[in-house]
Amino acid sequence: MAGDKPPTIQSLDKPEDLKGLLRQDRGDDCLSCKIVGSGAFFGLGAYSYFSGMSQLEKQRQAILQSKSMFGMRSRKFGIVGISLGLVWMGLWRAFR
Repeated sequence: MAGDKPPTIQSLDKPEDLKGLLRQDRGDDCLSCKIVGSGAFFGLGAYSYFSGMSQLEKQRQAILQSKSMFGMRSRKFGIVGISLGLVWMGLWRAFR
């Protein structure tokens, strides 16, 4: 750092190229990192779906008796939405 020259006023006056900065900032991940990262999201999505549906079926009677505004259909939709979100994150991680 001590040997670096201070930037000139002209170089500080012009705006930075945002796409160039983002390209420099983005680190390239190794293939195994992408596989492990996306696999973790896929696993979380599958676990969320199967465990959520299992818990929902165990609580089915209590939910139906509660006369709640949120019935079985909306709760299933929520579980599926969370699971699909995690799987989408896994796909994004794998191919981005």
